[in-house]
Amino acid sequence: MHVLVTGGAGYVGSVVSAHLLAAGHRVTVLDDLSTGHADAVAPGAALVPGSIADRAATDVAFGRSTIDAVVHCAAKSLVAESVRAPELYWSNNVGGSLALLEAMRKHGVGRIVFSSTAATYGEPESVPILESAPARPTNPYGSSKLAVDQMLASYANAYGFSAVSLRYFNVAGALIGDGLSLGERHATETHLIPIALQVAAGTRPALSVFGTAYPTPDGTCVRDYIHIIDLADAHLRALEWTARSEQAHLVCNLGSGSGNSVLEVVEAVRRVTGSPTPTVAHPNRSGDPAVLIASNGLAQEVLGWAPTRDLEQMVLDAWNFAQQPARSA
Repeated sequence: MHVLVTGGAGYVGSVVSAHLLAAGHRVTVLDDLSTGHADAVAPGAALVPGSIADRAATDVAFGRSTIDAVVHCAAKSLVAESVRAPELYWSNNVGGSLALLEAMRKHGVGRIVFSSTAATYGEPESVPILESAPARPTNPYGSSKLAVDQMLASYANAYGFSAVSLRYFNVAGALIGDGLSLGERHATETHLIPIALQVAAGTRPALSVFGTAYPTPDGTCVRDYIHIIDLADAHLRALEWTARSEQAHLVCNLGSGSGNSVLEVVEAVRRVTGSPTPTVAHPNRSGDPAVLIASNGLAQEVLGWAPTRDLEQMVLDAWNFAQQPARSA
């Protein structure tokens, strides 16, 4: 199978590409390198520099040879930025995705796995969150991803696409080994585990903990974490699902089905690194739910997928990646 991975120079896309190659598939990466890194493109993948919104770039990517399916990871993904500059998210995430789907139609490709997000749910009424829960995003980032989910459903209905929207919760860890070193390298870091590891490494003075009086066992927010390698495995399984499903759109959560609090993450960082990793308490942030945990029952039932790596492994792999020689953010 020949797979086009959009955003394949980024964190998720690079690891998914590596897993596809390891499974014997061919990979072409389409990435404008605005946030990705050319040196993160998995060895053996062909890189086409360009945007999903650029018809010339998509023609090159689809024209390299027959593309069988698409894994769509290209997106802007900073919640705060989406609030400040929503036009970037509607233009890139929604407009770009529409252009990609039209390029797929032009080139006769009808199978796609999409990197969606738990942000489509907003503040849930109950946890664990089922795929049937109301989708009520609270920011333009989540809204833009939900719009693409809905777009895929309409393309499945009208044009026979076979599509999977994978709604990630919190992804962490790294892929290291067999000559590969792929992990998070964000110019603007917003994720808890890499920020906590920066504190452990001494490049940040302390970790800000927003809220210590939530109705949780230790008073801090609980979130659902999955390892990037487990996430990549889910993408391969989703691609297999598209091969046996016609004119269908599947929405599927990817999470552990349990959760870890902010302080539990901090303790894992302390155990792995041996650093005291100081914290500073701050008031709750408006709109932060106390608990966000995925139900992964559908992923187990339909994709045969379940996570295999725990929080400690995520932190250890992310720490080992962070300890490697510095590269551009």
